[in-house]
Parts: sequence; structure tokens; C-alpha cells
Amino acid sequence: MAKTLLLAFLLAFAGAAWTKEAAPAAEDPALERRVMDLAAQLRCLVCQNQSLAESDADLANDMRDQIREKLQAGQSERDVVDFLVARYGDFVLWSPPFKATTVLLWVGPVLLPAAGLITLFWLLGRRRDEGEAELSEADHARAALLLDSTRRMEK
Repeated sequence: MAKTLLLAFLLAFAGAAWTKEAAPAAEDPALERRVMDLAAQLRCLVCQNQSLAESDADLANDMRDQIREKLQAGQSERDVVDFLVARYGDFVLWSPPFKATTVLLWVGPVLLPAAGLITLFWLLGRRRDEGEAELSEADHARAALLLDSTRRMEK
């Protein structure tokens, strides 16, 4: 009986072991709104398909805390973004600037499919040219023999 009660007690409170503590409510709602607006413009470096505002990753929480601290210290949003870019590179931005190191990000989505289509048409043209080769007399004779033998087998 005691084992059953102990097991029931452990099962009742087992879910609490896996829960996370809720983030504290912001003391300054205007500051929190600025933090989340800025975090929405930055990429989570762990998730890579979510913004810092959407991500629950530990690194995203740390980066939001850094943003909050810097904004509380009086830095502008541009200063915070410049700090994060200096630390993590242009990849942290959802819309990286157009410059020499990011030109492939901007041109790649157009350039790669165009290169693929050019290659496809070139290969198809080569294949068509190879398919139009003339048959020799020996090839014609061999084809005629194959056709004759096929017709005899059908009868």
C-alpha cells in the first residue's frame, strides 16, 4: 500500500520536473516591445529559420537579454544591431546588406536556377545532335534482319 501511494505521489508531480520557469514579466512594457521588435529583425543562430523573437533556444534568450541590457543602458537600436553584427556576422540579420561578402545570398536564388536551365538546354542539345547520327550500311542490314526475324516470329 505504501509503495502504491509513493508511486502515485511521484507520478502526480513528475510533470513538474520537465517544466520551465516562465519568463518574468517586463517591468517596462515599452522597453520589452522595443526588444521584441528588434529581436524580430534578427535571426536565431541556433534555429536559423526563426527570428530571435520566435525562438525558445537558450542562445536566443541570451541574445534577447543582451538587447534588453543595451537598450536599458541607453544605446540606440542601430548600436545594438551593429554590436550583434560585429559579434555574429551579417548572418544574424534577416535581410543582410548587399555587399561583396553577401552578393551570393542576393544573386544566388536567380543565378543558380538560370545556370541549371542553361546546363539542361545544353545537355539536351548535345543529346539531340548525337541522336541524329547516320546509320551505316551494316547497321541498316542488321536492323532489317531483326525486323524480318520479328515478323516471322509473329506469324
